[in-house]
Amino acid sequence: MTECSVLIVDDHPVVREGYRRLIDLQPGLKIVGEAEDARTAYARFRDLQPDVVVMDVTLPGASGIEAIRHIRQYDGQARIVVFTMHLSAAFALKAVQAGATSYVTKSSDPRLLVEAIFGTLRGRTVISPDVIAEIARDRISGAGTGLGDLSPRQTEILCLLARGWPVERVAEELAISQKTVRNNHYQIKGVLGLETDAQLVWFALENGLLQTAS
Repeated sequence: MTECSVLIVDDHPVVREGYRRLIDLQPGLKIVGEAEDARTAYARFRDLQPDVVVMDVTLPGASGIEAIRHIRQYDGQARIVVFTMHLSAAFALKAVQAGATSYVTKSSDPRLLVEAIFGTLRGRTVISPDVIAEIARDRISGAGTGLGDLSPRQTEILCLLARGWPVERVAEELAISQKTVRNNHYQIKGVLGLETDAQLVWFALENGLLQTAS
């Protein structure tokens, strides 16, 4: 089995050791480096080119949000799992807007971090249930969000893609071609003003189209 490389970013050595013990137990994952602040995280990412980054957003000096932004500016395909104490829906949104691909709180079951790492490696977005609950509490009406500008078919495709389903599975489920799914995927993001699939998942959560992390 090919091992996927992981860079962990947290300013507490004890916490990083906990990450290492958890992640090193997972077949297919290998920690290749650690960083304690945003500047080091960016440098280590450039040097090591890890498959995924597990990052806290509370760091000394520049925040993890800035580290995420700088890493994504360097590599637009970088896969970053935020693992943090911050439960705030607004804070999570900032992380997603900066380029985070998944968001898990440290109060979650540790297995969810592992699920988020593997999910992110497969192109999925994983958001922990406690953050989803916060989003539900903060959610406002879908009016004016662009949801009403999507066709029923596009809304259906949006829901399935936001669950992390690959294009092939969506096409099979809806009995349409993969090209149609890809075209609609592109059009949906254009209509909603979204740039990434993580933002698409966030939009689905905010508008009540998803109820659980998937």
